[in-house]
Amino acid sequence: MAFRRTPACCFLLALLLSLQLASGLVPYGGNDVAVYWGRNKDEGSLREACDTGAYTTVIISFLVAFGHGQYRLDLSGHPIDRVGNDIMHCKGKGVLVLLSIGGQGGEYSLPSSQSATDLADYLWNAFLAGRRAGVLRPFGDAQVDGIDFFIDQGATEHYDELARRLYTYNKYYRAWGITLTATPRCGYPYQRLEKALATGLFNRIHVRLYGEDRNCVWSPREAWEKWAAAYPGSRVFVGVVASPEPAAAPAGYMSQKDLYYGVLQFAQKRNNYGGLMIWNRYYDKKTGYLAGL
Repeated sequence: MAFRRTPACCFLLALLLSLQLASGLVPYGGNDVAVYWGRNKDEGSLREACDTGAYTTVIISFLVAFGHGQYRLDLSGHPIDRVGNDIMHCKGKGVLVLLSIGGQGGEYSLPSSQSATDLADYLWNAFLAGRRAGVLRPFGDAQVDGIDFFIDQGATEHYDELARRLYTYNKYYRAWGITLTATPRCGYPYQRLEKALATGLFNRIHVRLYGEDRNCVWSPREAWEKWAAAYPGSRVFVGVVASPEPAAAPAGYMSQKDLYYGVLQFAQKRNNYGGLMIWNRYYDKKTGYLAGL
């Protein structure tokens, strides 16, 4: 009786599969990956982040002062005059570029409806498609694709008005319009952005499954599921910190194995699962976190 010889490629495939199972890791190949950039000068330039090919979205962080007639960017020592060309380079590679407002610390709040209107108009003319005379454009002619709400302090009022005002500018766009995203802490609901998210205008929600909320740290899957169920019309991202260092986040770091088996394998089955959000480019570059998925 003759036996059919098994092709060598089959042995190779079986070997790779066995190694994958032994390591406990499944390669990450699904959906979008967003990363925060601008938190450490040693992370490299925005252009370098886009050239890795690892990220589909880069989020420039942060506009740290607003709401009282003063506006200030903090990019941790990166030369701001170089960012405009990098934005255009990234967009030429198909990478979505957002500007995040708020952050951990800073001098921001929206004390009135007028302050929300003023901030929206400033964002439109300084970073989006507006060109009002007398408004300085820090990135020159380069335009970001949208605005991310990373609100970690201050009162909860008027962010819904800011979102609506920004959305009205979509009538000036011929294509997809302004992308609005929110990056709340993982405890649901998150009061600082609850009214804003209730507008239904946010394309994406990046849920931070790390930080000081112990319920989220102990049960990250359940925390993420609450957000996905509450906002079926938005793409909901799994937000992770790329390093166990306390400076990166006080708690909530998940190894790649824990992330996949504890959260991703379930989240990816949701119709409104959006992808991964990585905090941040500096730590991802340092640890190779995303590359290890």
